[in-house]
Amino acid sequence: MSTDILAPKTLIEAITFYNDENNCDKVMVAMRWANIPTCPRCGSKEVKRISTRMIRRCTACQKQFTTKVGTIFEDSPLSLSKWLLAVWLLAGAKNGVSSCEVSRAVGVTQKTAWFMLHRIREAMRTGTFDKMQGTVEADETYVGGLEKNKHADKRIKGAQGRSGAGKSVVMGILERSPERNASRVRAVLIPKASGKHLKSEIESTVNEFANVYTDAWKGYNGLSEKYIHDFVDHAVAYAIGQVHTNGLENFWSLFKRMLKGTYVSVEPFHLARYIDEMVFRFNNREGDDRERFLSVLSMVSGKRLTYEDLIASYESHYQQFGV
Repeated sequence: MSTDILAPKTLIEAITFYNDENNCDKVMVAMRWANIPTCPRCGSKEVKRISTRMIRRCTACQKQFTTKVGTIFEDSPLSLSKWLLAVWLLAGAKNGVSSCEVSRAVGVTQKTAWFMLHRIREAMRTGTFDKMQGTVEADETYVGGLEKNKHADKRIKGAQGRSGAGKSVVMGILERSPERNASRVRAVLIPKASGKHLKSEIESTVNEFANVYTDAWKGYNGLSEKYIHDFVDHAVAYAIGQVHTNGLENFWSLFKRMLKGTYVSVEPFHLARYIDEMVFRFNNREGDDRERFLSVLSMVSGKRLTYEDLIASYESHYQQFGV
């Protein structure tokens, strides 16, 4: 890949570089097709550029296409310069970036910026990866407002203080690494913090016979049948030697700081995408803004999120989680 395409390292350099649509086109071709434009419909490399527009034509199937086709940018009337700036902002913001801020920075409406950010989070979604091994931490947390802050007609009867009633349950699994700051995490929404769901996530994510450290929640009982399981009772201590979940507690702290400080109020049926955003940023924290930006661009192909699918997530969420 040409080094001049990867030159921008700071926000001001990125704004200058990606303000040119030709540069945006070049970086998309480099990231998607290793500098050899390929027809997304038939796979042919016999492609010619239409000189007057940012469009290419495949001489094999005679179809025209842009570099947006087959990506999260498909069917968007916005220029790539706006899209790539939004990707840079979201990938590099430690605590996330609001749709209002993107609206002002990119020059689109707040509603458009909100949709753009959700499409970028769709690209950030981690696919399948090798199972975790070695030493692993597992923990769950609850996401949702305090009952005392809700309207009277929205409060759940009998729920007090830090009750989990009416809140979303997020399950996290972190693989420790002997290298400093090289741990990786996976986090997903689960219907409830029961042994069935907690152990199912661990079994699908962690290799057998790994060291699994948890807190004293009874939902983790029975893990010793497949794993070397140990736990710490947080009513007594937060760590007993190497037995602790402090790595995941750090992740939860960053995640909730992002939610409360930047996004303020997140609907449960959109929460999974905000989890994907935080997981991506945490797992790529050792890189710089340019590396995170390019990492997102490398994952934009083969993913689509239409507005209809986005707003339909309300019904699908309540069918799956019932909260």
